[in-house]
Amino acid sequence: MFALLIDPEKASDEWLRQIMSIVDGQQSIVNSQLFIFVGGSQLRESAFDVVEKIKSLTSIPVVMFPGDTSQFADNVDALLFLSLASGRNSKYLIEQHIDAAQTIKKSGVECISTGYILIDGGKHTAVERISNTSPYSTDNIQLITNTALACELLGHKIIYLEAGSGANHPVPQNIIKATRETISIPLIVGGGIKTPQQMLSAFDSGADLIVVGNHLESHPNDLSLFLNNIKSL
Repeated sequence: MFALLIDPEKASDEWLRQIMSIVDGQQSIVNSQLFIFVGGSQLRESAFDVVEKIKSLTSIPVVMFPGDTSQFADNVDALLFLSLASGRNSKYLIEQHIDAAQTIKKSGVECISTGYILIDGGKHTAVERISNTSPYSTDNIQLITNTALACELLGHKIIYLEAGSGANHPVPQNIIKATRETISIPLIVGGGIKTPQQMLSAFDSGADLIVVGNHLESHPNDLSLFLNNIKSL
């Protein structure tokens, strides 16, 4: 599966129309394999208006990928309820979740508990700055897989390996493979993926869903290349 990540701070009306017109030409994969994630580490307000614009342009499921509780919009189809398991900042391990729990419950939005693990992508990212946490080294595979397994045992429904927006390189294949062999729940991989070849390598290593966002902000036409390769799988 594939997710197009849209940062509300960067999504102009013109860009949204352009990217959604490309999506509309790929109807054969829309129903089962394509999702839209909405969120950004630095956004400090609800993404409601951007979600409304997206929904006016497509029927593809929109999933909130929040960096902060203030971003929550109750017009999304689902929410990735992220716990930054690779960090030790309690604000992003549990405190944000406590603040948002009643609002999310009352909204009726599907909530998907997600163990979020930040991996060093060769660049200081917004996730590090905002969360005041450090990524796991790519050399420490045991720590990464143990964290993923702990998340599964705690009841998380998904593991998300993230190299960070605009990372110099994506999550390495050996880390994806080792994580896949350790857990039995779905595995999302994102950050630093700029080519269909990198996407296919992640799938081959065991990823269930690939997220691409930063690259498509400046190269929206490349979305066709990614989606055409999804169809060939």
